[in-house]
Amino acid sequence: MNEVEIYIKSFPEEVQEKMLKIRETILSTTPEAEEKISYGMPGFFLNNKPLVYFAGYKNHIGFYSTPNGHEKFAEELSVYKQGKGSVQFPLNKEIPFDLIRRIVEFRKENQ
Repeated sequence: MNEVEIYIKSFPEEVQEKMLKIRETILSTTPEAEEKISYGMPGFFLNNKPLVYFAGYKNHIGFYSTPNGHEKFAEELSVYKQGKGSVQFPLNKEIPFDLIRRIVEFRKENQ
């Protein structure tokens, strides 16, 4: 088990399922990405540069795609609580996996 899998396993099962699907979405979009724990959360890197990160919290999953990933999808992300370069996907709502995939694709092309 790698360090990202250990991180995910530290959460309740229903959160693990969502986090595993986010991880799968990222890796299926960018299979060449290197995954590792960075800043205390799963990070995905391409050409040694950050692509995206995600992290589990009590009531949400944080998704971090640096400012340009969020700027490009600002309208679609506007329904979620946000910070600079971050967005919170509430655990009690559907996670927008297709939006995550499109953000990862954008970041991959515009790193």
